[in-house]
Amino acid sequence: MTTHAPTQLDADGPPPKPDRSRGWFPQLLLRLHFIAAIFVGPFILVAATSGALYALTPQLEQLVYAEQLHAPEAEYLPLADQIEAANAYTKDQDTIVAVRPAPNPGDTTRVMYTGDGLGESETRAVFVDPATAQIRGDLTAYGTSGALPLRTWIDQLHRNLHLGEVGRLYSELAASWLGVIALAGLGLWIARIRKARTKKDFVRPNNRAKGYRRILSWHTSTGIWLLVGALFLSATGITWSQYGGGNVGTIRAAFDWSTPSVTTDLGGESAPADEHAGHGGTVAPTSDPETVTANPATFDAVLSVARKVNVNTGLVEITPPATAGTAWVVQEIQRSFPTEVDAVAIDGRTMQVTDRVDFADFPLAAKLTRWGVDTHMGSMFGLPNQLLLFALASGIVAMVVWGYVMWWQRRPTREPGRLVGSTPARGAIRRAPWWGIVAVLIVAAGIGTLLPLLGLSLAAFVVVDVLLGLRARLRSAETG
Repeated sequence: MTTHAPTQLDADGPPPKPDRSRGWFPQLLLRLHFIAAIFVGPFILVAATSGALYALTPQLEQLVYAEQLHAPEAEYLPLADQIEAANAYTKDQDTIVAVRPAPNPGDTTRVMYTGDGLGESETRAVFVDPATAQIRGDLTAYGTSGALPLRTWIDQLHRNLHLGEVGRLYSELAASWLGVIALAGLGLWIARIRKARTKKDFVRPNNRAKGYRRILSWHTSTGIWLLVGALFLSATGITWSQYGGGNVGTIRAAFDWSTPSVTTDLGGESAPADEHAGHGGTVAPTSDPETVTANPATFDAVLSVARKVNVNTGLVEITPPATAGTAWVVQEIQRSFPTEVDAVAIDGRTMQVTDRVDFADFPLAAKLTRWGVDTHMGSMFGLPNQLLLFALASGIVAMVVWGYVMWWQRRPTREPGRLVGSTPARGAIRRAPWWGIVAVLIVAAGIGTLLPLLGLSLAAFVVVDVLLGLRARLRSAETG
């Protein structure tokens, strides 16, 4: 008689059933990462491509509009003479809304007007040689960043595909889902690197691999290096969005994290400033029957007063009163490091300072918002910031393209009619323990509440997925 070592069956009865709940979370992340990337990928691709172009626009703007932006260096005339020359050029038909004195030797002064035919947030910018008062150009400028037509066109492509408010939904979807896809990818990276024998292939591409595995290596290793940047672009991009951004603004207001602004109403208080105005904020006031005409000589006077208070940078915007009973505002507009956005309000009748705001006194949340917005736009650290954004956006473009290539490479070669591979298996949530299901529902509900457009699209994905699953079961039952 042969003998054998005791088994689990001998000692304790039947062997335990395998834990089917193990591995449910990575499978859920894989399906979420895959499905979201497939449907939202085109939006992210357009946003990243246009964002990469926008990162280069400051240099392009200087090249294309050199005639308007620059003039020979010489001693400056008073601002009043420059403004009078611009008024004569426009034949006093438009109203001045702001003046930006030449910030550096060799730059022009920008006199900004309202006028017919201008869109929301647009002004008519007349460029004046500060030494001769010669008019060097007349262009439409956009937002408080003063973007000229080329940069504005790229900005609007990035922001709303030139479709207005409806088009903003595309960028909100891209910004919202970029973070979710990146975090799901991080979860998959962690799950796979723990089991991988060659862990270095997860932090640098394996060029010795072929076909699908090579593209997967590039996608995986590049993604982990881009993770922080992608999350940053997602978070800061959401603050510009229509619905998610509105909720973020509500939260900031509730915790008193709003950006301070000077009081312009000589008898009341002004609204908080909009730190996103450079990417589409309004600078032109609405028409008002009490609109006043600014005296050109007053611009020199209020700038002189502001210089004695807290305005100490060349990049300055002087805004005259929009209506009677409001103050002049002199605002620093230097968004590169170190940030200079101090402002002072001045009563034009008495030349007395009525209010001031200093960036040093901003709440930390307002400072972080300012720095985040300016870094997202590429102005915070100048050219290095722009190059980093260009590389980051280009990397995200590559990630999307690699994703679609892998989908194509996984197609069944024995089925000529199949152009792409199958989707990751469904059913992960059914195998999850009760606490996992509760956690997923809570997180989904929280994200959907904060980011309504993401929540609606996620719900749509789930509904479609359920319907496809039911159809597959019916077909299987019919063929079985």
